[in-house]
Amino acid sequence: KLDLRSGLERLTYAFLIIITATLTGWLAAFTFRFTPADFPELSIDPLLKLVFRMAASFVGVYGFSFLFNSTRKMALTAGIIGMLANTLRLELVDFTSIPVSAAAFVGAFSAGIMASLIKAKVGYPRITLTVPSIVIMVPGMFLYKGIYYLGLNDVNTGIMWLSKAIMLIAALPLGLIAARILTDKNFRKSS
Repeated sequence: KLDLRSGLERLTYAFLIIITATLTGWLAAFTFRFTPADFPELSIDPLLKLVFRMAASFVGVYGFSFLFNSTRKMALTAGIIGMLANTLRLELVDFTSIPVSAAAFVGAFSAGIMASLIKAKVGYPRITLTVPSIVIMVPGMFLYKGIYYLGLNDVNTGIMWLSKAIMLIAALPLGLIAARILTDKNFRKSS
């Protein structure tokens, strides 16, 4: 719980990966004159949209889990958890007035709760189920837009997108921590 050095090393590594990826994306966009745009509005039945979101979320989380060397059964389990949690997050954003970062918290929290319940039954380590489930929630487009606009010296717009990304990224581990506090009595005890 209190391994600060390990946490700082991981945070630094994640920061370097994010900066490298977004700067590379900005450089490619600048070179080929691409501009970030909002996702087009889909005028399809909400139920059909829900089905597509569930399918895409499952495939995405299953793929991430498989990339992390999970067994097929473990990846399938993570895929189901991520499908439900990410779809919940997206539906909250679309059908309520909840902020995106709060929806991410709820999505990560639900992934943590489901992983804890499933862990008790199948014995998979909780982290192998939760990490792939929330990786799909990381706001790559927000980070890309933030760096893109900073690269064009549009500081206000760049900072706006980066601040949205930071709030969302911070909400993900907070949701997992809240779920762990509720489901793991040993985690609640001070060491």
